[in-house]
Amino acid sequence: MTVLGTRALNRATLARQLLLDRADVPVHDAVGHLCGMQAQEPQEPFVGLWSRLRAFDPADLSDLLVRRALVRTHLMRRTVHLLTAEDTLAWRARHGTMLRQRVLGTYRREFEGVDLDELAVAGRAVMADGEPRSMAELVRVLADRWPAPAPRALGEMVIAALVPMAQTPPRGLWRTRAGVRNVLLSSWLGREADPPAPDGSDPVGQALVRRYLAAFGPAASADVRAWCGLAGLPAAVAAIREELVTFRDERGRELLDLPDAPRPDPDTPAPVRFLPAFDNAILGYHDRGRIIDDAHRGLSVAGERVVLVDGRVAATWKVEADTVAVTPLRRLSPAECATVAEEGRELASFLSDSASDRVRVAASPG
Repeated sequence: MTVLGTRALNRATLARQLLLDRADVPVHDAVGHLCGMQAQEPQEPFVGLWSRLRAFDPADLSDLLVRRALVRTHLMRRTVHLLTAEDTLAWRARHGTMLRQRVLGTYRREFEGVDLDELAVAGRAVMADGEPRSMAELVRVLADRWPAPAPRALGEMVIAALVPMAQTPPRGLWRTRAGVRNVLLSSWLGREADPPAPDGSDPVGQALVRRYLAAFGPAASADVRAWCGLAGLPAAVAAIREELVTFRDERGRELLDLPDAPRPDPDTPAPVRFLPAFDNAILGYHDRGRIIDDAHRGLSVAGERVVLVDGRVAATWKVEADTVAVTPLRRLSPAECATVAEEGRELASFLSDSASDRVRVAASPG
């Protein structure tokens, strides 16, 4: 079985994640290809798409949210994601059990003796008028009947797990600060999410595996699970295994892939790319060694924005007074510093609507 080294996996990831070459595709298609984008920080997907698309106009993303073609909702790993409406409706039911279990994993004691199905019915009834509500507003209605759980626990259980919800604009619009207001997903998108297959098969799980490999592969089954949080995908993998090709990584793990998906030459040059907080190019794997060193693995879950140099995380970045400030994590060569500064100037211009192209690259660590 062919062994794929770390660099080969890196270049494959960059190609699938639209980070090797900026893509000339519409925003809706890019979000669909990426299987959604992690979006608990509302402005971060704009940077993620700027780094992936040619001539990206942030107004396009805002317009898609207003037109309900893209949706902000809790899904993979119980985190807020930006997804296409089609994927949200197709995938939400498949994630329902996982979402409930994850909330219980945090608040199990608070829900002892609570009939969660009854709570779901009550929560849906409150939201049935289609009026957007904050978590606090929803909890105020439910708390008299369920006084034991803390307000945060009660709200998260209903909004993030029991009742499919969408976060309404202006939350998530370009350069807009707005609190979270929720509506029923069925009200927002005009129909209920697709139900599970009645015959016990798992076409949604199989589609998720295919879509994941198209955007993240080659990858191990453990990587698929780490990305979506679903435990019940081994049967889906087994059902489509004959469609797939297999490799091994340098640790001997079996890697699955689509036969015709891009696997570029490991020596393919990789451009500098600035990634937003919680970018799935890093978080979408159990083994993240293809793109980030173990010593820096904590950066991705801490919400640090990172810079890819030669395809790997080599620096962090933030904005200070209209200046993109870059802090290297390793020694950068003069040529690398120059390309980081060049891309940083472009990012500063994007973020400031061409008002600033200032960038500052700190000294490399000794």
